[in-house]
Amino acid sequence: MVLGLSSQHSYPSTLALISLHDHRILLPGVVSRLVLRTRASAQLIKQLSGGKEGRSNSTFYMGCAPVLSKKDVNGQITDGREQENSNSLTPPPTPTEVKGSSPAAVSDTIIRQTQIEELESVQGADNERLYVYGCCARIIRVERLGFGGFAMFVEGVSRFRIESVLQHHPYTVARVNYVPDNSSAALIGSPNLATTNPDLYSAIVAFRSVAREFLGKMKELSLPEPLTVQLTKLVESSSPDTLSYILTTVIETSFEEKLAMLREEKLERRLEMASDWITRQMHVLKISSEIQSTVQDKLSKKQREFYLRQQLAAIKEELGESNKDDDPLLGASGGATTTDEDEIRQLSQRLKDANLPEEASAAAQKELKRLKRLHPTTAEWSVVRNYLELVADLPWSKGSQDILDVARARRILREDHYGLEKVKRRIIEYISVIKVKGDLKAPIICFVGPPGVGKTSLGKSIATALNREFHRISLGGVRDEADIRGHRRTYVGALPGCIIHGMKKVGVNNPVILLDEIDKTVNSSNHYGDPSAALLEVLDPEQNNTFVDHCLNIPFDLSKVVFIATANTTDTIPAPLLDRMEMIYLPGYTFEEKLSIARKYLLPKQEKAHGLLPGSVQMSDEVILRIAERYTRESGVRTLERHIAAVVRAKCVELADKREEAGVKSEPTAEEMRCTVDLGDLEGILGIEPYSAEVASRKSSPGLVTGLAYTASGSGGVLFIEATQMPGKGDLKLTGKLGDVIKESAQIALSWVKSHAYKLGLVAYERGVLLDGVDVHIHLPEGATPKDGPSAGIALITALVSLFSQRLVPTTTAMTGEITLRGQVLPVGGIKEKVISAHRAGITRVIMPERNRKDVEGDVPEKARQDMEFVYVKEVGEVLQHVFGDKLSWQLGVEARL
Repeated sequence: MVLGLSSQHSYPSTLALISLHDHRILLPGVVSRLVLRTRASAQLIKQLSGGKEGRSNSTFYMGCAPVLSKKDVNGQITDGREQENSNSLTPPPTPTEVKGSSPAAVSDTIIRQTQIEELESVQGADNERLYVYGCCARIIRVERLGFGGFAMFVEGVSRFRIESVLQHHPYTVARVNYVPDNSSAALIGSPNLATTNPDLYSAIVAFRSVAREFLGKMKELSLPEPLTVQLTKLVESSSPDTLSYILTTVIETSFEEKLAMLREEKLERRLEMASDWITRQMHVLKISSEIQSTVQDKLSKKQREFYLRQQLAAIKEELGESNKDDDPLLGASGGATTTDEDEIRQLSQRLKDANLPEEASAAAQKELKRLKRLHPTTAEWSVVRNYLELVADLPWSKGSQDILDVARARRILREDHYGLEKVKRRIIEYISVIKVKGDLKAPIICFVGPPGVGKTSLGKSIATALNREFHRISLGGVRDEADIRGHRRTYVGALPGCIIHGMKKVGVNNPVILLDEIDKTVNSSNHYGDPSAALLEVLDPEQNNTFVDHCLNIPFDLSKVVFIATANTTDTIPAPLLDRMEMIYLPGYTFEEKLSIARKYLLPKQEKAHGLLPGSVQMSDEVILRIAERYTRESGVRTLERHIAAVVRAKCVELADKREEAGVKSEPTAEEMRCTVDLGDLEGILGIEPYSAEVASRKSSPGLVTGLAYTASGSGGVLFIEATQMPGKGDLKLTGKLGDVIKESAQIALSWVKSHAYKLGLVAYERGVLLDGVDVHIHLPEGATPKDGPSAGIALITALVSLFSQRLVPTTTAMTGEITLRGQVLPVGGIKEKVISAHRAGITRVIMPERNRKDVEGDVPEKARQDMEFVYVKEVGEVLQHVFGDKLSWQLGVEARL
């Protein structure tokens, strides 16, 4: 395609158009780099350059027209009226003056390209809107890019206005009309310009003056010397119109301002606009320079003060007038500002008001003097300030006033918790001694018991009874000693340990601190240290009056703190730590105790939580006991509380449904809230009963015995022992995930039975072999649960005797006790928990060692003692006699002769 030439200019009157996106505009005299990526652009470059890359001896021209976005069209640029003929354009109206005009008046004509593929990088958009004015560009060089596009270097030569679009595909071709300049170069250089065209002359003089001033500002920015030399030549040698185009591109101007420069035909108007924009840019540079100068002056002043203080300190030292309390370099203020000095003054007053002990006061004053010597901008200043704030915030001598009212304490403990008489008695003893003596070291108590029996909530009740602040520290999973004793201040972001942090939080030196789950700290020997060992000093009444936290590094008195620890078991607590605490065991609740707790505490609590009035949900004792017996199997009452909450929610749903059906929107009355829960409602609300009377319903068979166990969670349980025999070689097989101790108990039981087989009537003659051609298999159900300990000894012997004699053992009889090879029955632990679990399971008779009689009489609840029969034995023979009676031919007194 041959592009025609304009008769007025030596530039083509028909141009292939490249659309400029992202508010880019090309002006005459400006060199720009265009990146072209589309297929239409590649065809255009091949058409213009003949497929040759790099520089060319031939001169090729193309048109560059800015693209107006929808935002420009709708909000900033005024739309022109579209023509029905897509190849013709509406001529733009006469340009208005830019000064004082709104941005919406800058552009007055928009060309809509209909059915044109996008030429540049904006893909998938609607038809582009090209501004009616553009710039003819001379192609300087074309380079191929690595990703398939082209980079084209072009120079703007003349402005034009698009008259019509001649071609849409594969690229846009338009007929253009070049914008004439109203002042030629000869006229501008004429010596009579001041008289022939005074307005243009004044505009040129003012513009060059502003341009020189702008050049001076640029030199003040310490730009590279080659750049300043090039700018100087440009200002002195370029014509005013070319210089206006270049400076408009260099300085910060908006898209609308560049559009105004592109379309303006009068040279004096273009120079005036350029002068205004350059002046505005110089004002911005001036403000920026003033800000930098102010910051630099402040920095220089501080540096000057620093050097002067150094010299002053050196002079004072030479004269022997140096003040040791002042900084030898920065003086007493340390270079701190007035605000920092006020902060230091307030901190000093807080330290005085804290009434520090002598050692703590000396350390604090030392750090305070150090703080005054430091500069506030240093990192050490913040570290010292935070340390002093910690010291000032700790309650060194501030404590809460105890209410030594024994009757009040009894009432609070009774209202909050049911039973737990040992714990309540211990707290009443503490209050009574303080009331009599006036002072007493705070107790260090450890509550040990199964989950859900109220260990944690009991700590809150004790704090309320003593009128003290309460703070809870969870030790479960703690594995770092620094969590207890804090981090040393040499570490960045060092913090005090949980003990000192708790004292700071409560604000008094005599709170009740609950160390929850003390048995679940991670005892390790790695580089983190052992948190249990760190607790030794905290829980030692002879040492905790001088407890030293690593971060605080000052002795702090913890002797007035009532420490209460909770644990599910003492097996995982180190012996030295266990020795420092007063152990109080909290057993599991019986069904009667759960009934009372549910009636007095749980049900009212759930009624309040669900917005019901007290007494709205009527539940009989039979219903509550059914929930406790058939829907829970726990020592505590957490699951029981969840089930009661489910029942209350179900009744709330019924109430809401009834009110919706009746169309009632007012607040429900007490009569409407009242509802009754029957036994028949439980299955519909809680589902099928997961537990049943397991022991009572289990069918007795030879070799089946009921034992008692003490679980790792601190609760008791019923343990079934099953024994059977089969043809074999006399081996013993044990299953059920058993530990070494219980395996040894099984071996002892089998050895005892084999050695007494004739006396028990299990073999026909005295030297008969019990396991001749027979193997014995002993299994303890619930194979996924680990089992260990010696307390199943008499149950194992009874199971073997039952198996070989084919005698039955009543399922309502349970037993526990350790055995020896001589047949003696030794005492075992966890009697209270075992008896309570047996009572819960429906056991009516328990056989146990004689030496455990005191545990039953002292710890087992009265209700369990009344409902159950306790048989105390010293020897295995007595066990078998009570279990089998006259059905077993056993010679009494044989054990005494062994």
